[in-house]
Amino acid sequence: MQMANNDHLAEYLIAPDPEAARLTRAVPAVDHLGQSQEVRVIEERPLTIFLNKREIVTAMTIGDYPEYLALGFLRNQGMLAEDEEITGVDFDEELETVVVRTAVETDYEDKLARKTRTSGCAVGTVFGDMMEGLAGVKLPDAELRTSWLYALSDKINRTPSLYLTAGALHGTVLCEKDRPLVYMEDVGRHNAVDKVAGWMLSNNATAADKILYTTGRLTSEMVIKTAMMGIPVLASRSGFTAWGVEIANQVGLTLIGRMRGRRFQCLAGAERLVRDADPSSVPDEDKKHRRKGAYQG
Repeated sequence: MQMANNDHLAEYLIAPDPEAARLTRAVPAVDHLGQSQEVRVIEERPLTIFLNKREIVTAMTIGDYPEYLALGFLRNQGMLAEDEEITGVDFDEELETVVVRTAVETDYEDKLARKTRTSGCAVGTVFGDMMEGLAGVKLPDAELRTSWLYALSDKINRTPSLYLTAGALHGTVLCEKDRPLVYMEDVGRHNAVDKVAGWMLSNNATAADKILYTTGRLTSEMVIKTAMMGIPVLASRSGFTAWGVEIANQVGLTLIGRMRGRRFQCLAGAERLVRDADPSSVPDEDKKHRRKGAYQG
């Protein structure tokens, strides 16, 4: 499989590290022919997030970038206001906790009862609060060039990743025009998005000129998180849900799905597309590049 070259990887501010020993483990297996194998599998770890003195949630995660995950989760849940003064973010590896401290005690600490957030897609989020956070949200009227979509799809698809090493992961990439910037992975697509949000918050990154790419489905929650982050474009290799499309139209989010090779579908914001690339000049996605399972060499 053709992977990214060094020049391509240099575009990233954060890229996956498939060689990170702490994130995967070798386990014995027996295949369909009865032959013994050793395979790499993803590690899952609980991470408990505190807001000041209040325990908010325990998330199952691969364990990288815990500070970003905590900040992004709290921000996307509406527990940290845009003008919130954050005085500290402390990670304790032994206790597997992150404590986010603010200058003034917030009124959100009591909004969540203690619960464990599973690694699956049915995560324990406060959906009602997220919907409330959308009130009055109108995203900037940002153009989207099809040449950017084609370039991003090619670059991201060829980037070495934990997914290609061990599978069982979702990826989310923060992009600017045709450049991928921050590539996060996790067992839940929501975790990956929250890590990106935490990175943006920590680095005071602008949102109006960004594109969010995800390997997961374009559900209502994914659309809401993107809108809460202020990002005007959300793109995915996967499909849509009706409510996700409805909310995208409501907030002015350009929604691109089923993006593979020269093909994609736009279900919201088509008027903002600038068709500056001839689809016939874009090759179809090679089968060996399709990210449906772990890469085995």
